[in-house]
Amino acid sequence: MLAYALKRLLSAVPTLFLIVTISFFLMRVAPGGPFHLERPLEAKVMENLNRLYHLDEPLWRQYFLYLSNLLRGDLGPSFVYRDFTVADLFAAGLPVSIQLGASALALALLIGTFLGCIAALRQNSAADYLVVGIATFGITVPPFVVAPVLSLIFGVSLGWLPAGGWGDGALANKILPVLTLALPQIAIVARLIRGAMIEALRSDHVRTARAYGLPTRIVVAVHALRAAILPVVSYLGPAAAALLTGSIVVETIFGIPGIGRYFVQAALNRDYTLVMGTVVVVSLFVVLFNLVVDLLYAWLDPRVRFNA
Repeated sequence: MLAYALKRLLSAVPTLFLIVTISFFLMRVAPGGPFHLERPLEAKVMENLNRLYHLDEPLWRQYFLYLSNLLRGDLGPSFVYRDFTVADLFAAGLPVSIQLGASALALALLIGTFLGCIAALRQNSAADYLVVGIATFGITVPPFVVAPVLSLIFGVSLGWLPAGGWGDGALANKILPVLTLALPQIAIVARLIRGAMIEALRSDHVRTARAYGLPTRIVVAVHALRAAILPVVSYLGPAAAALLTGSIVVETIFGIPGIGRYFVQAALNRDYTLVMGTVVVVSLFVVLFNLVVDLLYAWLDPRVRFNA
């Protein structure tokens, strides 16, 4: 398995290189620049800034300079946040985004698995129809609609929770953004568990477990759920990446200082290095998440074998 993991990591290098290359040139061909303000700077100031950040050099030279710095782990300085490097901004913002994403994913797995099991055990009943209806609603309503509604109801109208802000990571400030991120994932997990659980309950090994007289909770929790959880495990990689990148909207609406908010501001301000740094970090997370999911899948299903 170790050889397989190393092979997967090495095979991800060309993919990451292609992502960095495409993102670099797309950012540079977009109109405008980091120093093109509503009130233009003086020509001498603009010339000095371009020379300081190597923007006066040919594009191909800027590209190779960025690659050489990236290989050394240097993401470069921020063009907009002049007193910070990209690494400094990520050191402050990445833990916030990880907290939001991890909390939302854990909540989605717990609630989604519970609802999916209830729906499968009571198939074609009112509980089943209710779960399916809630799941459909959760999938179709996007976070940029849910976030303002939750903020308006629980933050502004009722005053139970803060309408925005991070508050140094206080629990009250986390509830609304985590719930907003988790709702679509709860719906997806519930539907995946429901479909897989219905199939698992009809499988031969579950029928055998019931024939031996095992309690229903043991049959469901140990035998059926282990088989039903496999589709959810396959979905965990894209889900984790979606929660990390999907927090862009949530962080912007709730005013949370994560990397998602930086990414939006950097894209609007043409902060090349900050945008590129976000792309690199998110791409690395996607690769690592998918690798962890593959290894977890093999642990849950002994029939899966990896060839190095």
